[in-house]
This record gives sequence, structure tokens and C-alpha cells, in this order.
Amino acid sequence: MSELTVAPRGVFQTFMNFPFCDDLDALDADVAIIGMPYGAPYTIDELINDQTNAPTAIRRASRRLVQNLDRYDFDIGGPVFDGKDIKVVDIGDIPGDAGRLADHYAKAEAAVRKVLAAGAMPVSFGGDHGIPIPIFRALDGQGPITLVHVDAHLDWRHDVNGVTEGYSSTIRRASEMAHVDRIFQFGVRGSGSARPGEVKDALAYGATIVTHAEWEDVGTKALLERIPDGGRYYITIDADAFDPAVMPAVALPQPGGVTYREAIDLIKGLSRKGHIVGMDFVELTPAADLNEISSITAGHIILNLIGACVRSGQFGRK
Repeated sequence: MSELTVAPRGVFQTFMNFPFCDDLDALDADVAIIGMPYGAPYTIDELINDQTNAPTAIRRASRRLVQNLDRYDFDIGGPVFDGKDIKVVDIGDIPGDAGRLADHYAKAEAAVRKVLAAGAMPVSFGGDHGIPIPIFRALDGQGPITLVHVDAHLDWRHDVNGVTEGYSSTIRRASEMAHVDRIFQFGVRGSGSARPGEVKDALAYGATIVTHAEWEDVGTKALLERIPDGGRYYITIDADAFDPAVMPAVALPQPGGVTYREAIDLIKGLSRKGHIVGMDFVELTPAADLNEISSITAGHIILNLIGACVRSGQFGRK
């Protein structure tokens, strides 16, 4: 039994009823689904927030995604696995420890390292946008990494309240890692935590920043042309990147935003350009959802990622 993850909480259910694996040393899969409920809180009030419930919500909603994985999915272009021998497992959630608030980041990094060592692609959901930071660290043997960030916000703060690994600092922390080669930030809009100095720092680093208004104007195909071919891509998606009509369950909804079609076209395009090393989906707040539409949409995006990687030939059974 793994000491790095625990079984999904609440009513026990894995994502899409995929097999549960609690022994990461014996992991044998193409894709490993991971729940990461906890970030680095800025205040005591943020120690537990509704985003910690997102892994449970997305797993529960996955029962409504498809009736059977052998059905034809018109977004993907056929059954998810396309008739191939593909194995997806759910490895449960990274546990938190109220007495050691940084311990879950170390466990998250160690768990992702085991997933990568097994040759599987990590796909995580839940928590705030601080949770990709330990994932980025675990990718140090996978570089050079091209980071594709889809979000309403820039996330380039050095710290908030002295916390340097919270949800407003994610991309700045990535920029400090030698194995992160290029950063593309798509969908930003409105006002968030970024001050003019953070925008200046992002541009000085060389980040490509595309507002959602520009994305709408030029289209997803033109965005993909800006990303070098043949790369190793990691995708980090914040739920508030989306139009609230598509994704209402967010803490900070902004008018306008990414559509479902734009998101899956971006993922499909990346899968055709190079190798996707992993993806996370964060900042979903289930209490604000409507008929589970946000959790269902997140689940469909994950299935589209898997289906796109299957069709690009990324997976091959050992």
C-alpha cells in the first residue's frame, strides 16, 4: 500500500470507474489519475476550502460522462481508446497533514516521480493553483518542458503573505526551474493578483502572454503555431479560465473566457505537435456548481486529453 496517496474520499469511486492502484511501486499504466486537494494556504481560513472537494466532485460526476468507453465520442473522433490496449488507473488523493502543512507537497512530488518512473502520464485534478508546483519539480527529468498555462490570471507573484508556493505564484516558480524551457499563458483577462511589476517580470522572462480577447480574434490554430513543434508539453488549466457559462464553479468568475471547444482544440493540437507529459485541472469549487456541469466539463477535457494522446501514438503498452 502506498504511503504517498490515499483512496478517494467520500463515497468510494474512482474517475470513470478506472482501476484503483494503491501501490505506486507496482504501477503499470499509460495514464495515472491523481487527486490533489490541498495547496499552500495564504491564511488560516484557506487551510480548508471548497476546492479541496474537487477531486471527489469530478470523480462522482464522471459517472455521467459516457455510458460506456466503447461508445463513439464525436468530440474525440471515436471511442476514447480507439480500439487500442490503453490502461488508465486512479491512484487516489495526496493526503494532507494539519500538523505539517508542507508535507503534502513533498508527497505530491514523490508520487508524480513514481508515476513518471513507471512510464505513465500524470493527470491531476483538485485544489487551488498552487498544487502544480510540486508536479513541476517532479518533471526535472522530463525536460526541456514547454509549459502551457490556461487561466484568467497570470500567477507571477513572488509571494502573498510570505507564502511563496501559493496559487498566485505558480508560474513564477515554474520560471525558476531550469527544465522549464518556454512558457505560454493563454486566456488571461480581467483583473487578478498581478501588478504591473509582475507583468513586466513575465515579459522579461520571455513568457508568451495571450489574452482571451486575442485568442478569440486569431483562433486556436494561430495560437498553436506560436508553440514550437516537437516539444514536451505540460498543460496546467485553471477552471476560471473558462467562460462562467461553461464553468460556473469557480471562486473568481470573470465575464467572457475560454470555451470548451477552444480548450479541447488546444489539447488536440498539442498532442499532434509533440509529446504531452502531463496535465492538471485546478480551482474548481463544487459548491458553486450547477447540475455538476463544471465537474462534467472537467471530466470531458480529461477524456479528450487521453483520446488525443492515444491518436497521436503517445501510448504503447509495455
